[in-house]
Amino acid sequence: MLTLFTTAKPFRGHDGIIQRNALKSWTLLRPSVEVILFGDEEGAAKAAEELGLRHEPRVERNELGTKRLDTMFCRAQKIARHDVLCYINCDIVLMQDFCDAVKRVRAAHAKFLMVGRRWDAEIGECMNFEVRDWESRLRTRVLREGRRRTPEWIDYFLFTPGPYEADMPSFVIGRVFWDNWLVWKALDSKYPVVDASMMVMAVHQNHDYGHHPQGKPGVFYGTEAGRNYELAGGWRHLRTIADASEVLHENELKVNPWRHWAAAKRHARQAGRVLFHGGIERVWFFVLELTRPVRRRLGLRAENLRRLRRKTLPLLGKHG
Repeated sequence: MLTLFTTAKPFRGHDGIIQRNALKSWTLLRPSVEVILFGDEEGAAKAAEELGLRHEPRVERNELGTKRLDTMFCRAQKIARHDVLCYINCDIVLMQDFCDAVKRVRAAHAKFLMVGRRWDAEIGECMNFEVRDWESRLRTRVLREGRRRTPEWIDYFLFTPGPYEADMPSFVIGRVFWDNWLVWKALDSKYPVVDASMMVMAVHQNHDYGHHPQGKPGVFYGTEAGRNYELAGGWRHLRTIADASEVLHENELKVNPWRHWAAAKRHARQAGRVLFHGGIERVWFFVLELTRPVRRRLGLRAENLRRLRRKTLPLLGKHG
């Protein structure tokens, strides 16, 4: 039915506990799934053997030793036993509602990307999966103590092969922006992108950012994060769950009407950044670039707009 693939941090301390929790939960999904664990981190081989996972120790890395996402996607698609794959972060606990959602989306679409919002929870112990009602206990705990994250936080990407092949940039994992590019790429490839947040409780086990020398700021704002941003092609090639074309409801898949609002907010934020850093002049060139496709259809030339700008600019005031 499904091949899940991931990579992990060293299996020690709290990281080791939550990663084993996540991996174990995946092995309990029905129908049974294939799980591929990439990387040669401490304890990875042992965890794979104990949990019955396929272990792929070799992963290409950049010059700083950070694992590359594109090579894992390429390898996973070559060796997967199933034609539906899912990259998922190794701290996410899944329950049976995940497979139920996959079944429904797959029945509706031959090709697709499925994503969903996560629930953050403080879990510091080894979960007892031997208890028959472990899922209902976990749900109760998360609803009582957890926090549902916004659409910017994306931790699983379930897809049919197609959009993530040879032209995937050499993103590094454990940094930002690659996840937003994956959503954009599916949309750009005309794949339906389904938001399964309403039907899937994906539980993210909270952790620190000790895997990066600069901690959380390094993950979000460091050099490698900036490099991921450049590889993605900048803000135009970044999307979130809010941009999904469809939403999975209890009874059906529905078109997501709020995706247009997400796009409007994204452009407004970018215009705000341009204004803050460069004033009216830079906003003007931003608007010219943004409206180029529409202007071409309407036959509006930039020089005509420049004449209008020269007349209106004194009224707006000049900044920067």
